[in-house]
Amino acid sequence: MPDYKVYLTKKAQKQLDKIPDKEVASVLERIQNLSSNPRPSGVKKLKGRNGYRIRQGNYRIIYEIFDDMLLIDVIAIGHRKEIYK
Repeated sequence: MPDYKVYLTKKAQKQLDKIPDKEVASVLERIQNLSSNPRPSGVKKLKGRNGYRIRQGNYRIIYEIFDDMLLIDVIAIGHRKEIYK
């Protein structure tokens, strides 16, 4: 299975910059792992909007998968209490 390219939107990059330093490494690792497996165990298809959600501790990573272009677009990254607002 070929690897997907993972891109972060400007919004997602800004949200990543706001995450505490001790959490950033695990969140980035989880995002990087999406390139080889875009639908890992625990992934949920979102209702009411396009995309998927994975969890990393108290943080959520929301992304869209474009299988025809082998592309993953990370839309949002945030704390579980604030990400769905």
